[in-house]
Amino acid sequence: MKHLIIIAFTLLSITCHGQKKKMWAKSFLHKPAPQLVVEEWVSNQPETESKFILVDFWATWCAPCKRAIPDLNEFQTEFKDDLVVIGISDESKEKVLRQRNPKIEYYSALDSQQRMKTALEVKAIPHAILIDPDGIVVWEGYPLLAGNELTSEVIAKHIANYKKKKKN
Repeated sequence: MKHLIIIAFTLLSITCHGQKKKMWAKSFLHKPAPQLVVEEWVSNQPETESKFILVDFWATWCAPCKRAIPDLNEFQTEFKDDLVVIGISDESKEKVLRQRNPKIEYYSALDSQQRMKTALEVKAIPHAILIDPDGIVVWEGYPLLAGNELTSEVIAKHIANYKKKKKN
């Protein structure tokens, strides 16, 4: 009987908790995003007016962050009319500029004071948030998390839903 209770509890835990998205930051989903603040742009400063903004917190020493760069490059190219991708690092400009493999092809900024990262209470990187043109967070989390990956399909869905909502 004791074994059956343990098995039932384990299955219940997996069912209830296995579906929940793991977060390493405070959730801002469906809430206004903190203000985008950076100290310095490594790239040109992007025009964000009327666009979705994908903010990725990363570091040059972070292997998962580097694995996400090709996807972020692809998102910037694929959705160039509707989306601005911005990578924010709290490292020095020299370290970020030395990061060449993989090459970053989206906007890049520095914030050693970690103002936006602190406002989001980011505890692990990479951490990304997708902000709609109204400033509302519509996706958040670890972009490579199995079952909750940030993909082209996810971004396309949010863009389409936003355009449909604004049309009505």
